[in-house]
Amino acid sequence: MSESKVLKMEDILLNSKEQSNENNESLRNIKKEKSNNTRSTRGIRSSFEKKLALKEQLKRIKEASNAIKRTKKEERELKKQRRRENLKRQEENRKKSEIVQVITNTKKLKKIKKKHLRTIEKRDITIVSN
Repeated sequence: MSESKVLKMEDILLNSKEQSNENNESLRNIKKEKSNNTRSTRGIRSSFEKKLALKEQLKRIKEASNAIKRTKKEERELKKQRRRENLKRQEENRKKSEIVQVITNTKKLKKIKKKHLRTIEKRDITIVSN
């Protein structure tokens, strides 16, 4: 009984393979027919003068956009340079306006409160005296 079932399954598989091959062949033929039926056209072609004019126009547009980019880049660089100069000037002015008091007796530092110690900075005396 199991052999008859196996045989039947084999028959079913063989039949389905044959049918699928037939279907694929018919689809291939349809595709070939469709591709053969289409006609290719030359398409719309522009004259040589029009192509040259378009090329020149594109060239001018690119040059203009590059010029704009260059000017923007230069402006950014100028802004950066001005910013650096301003920061440098501010730092110099801050250093000039500082009130400096030289501590000669370092033993006094031990008596000073912690809050006040935080404000005290070590510096090179030669720079201050000049």
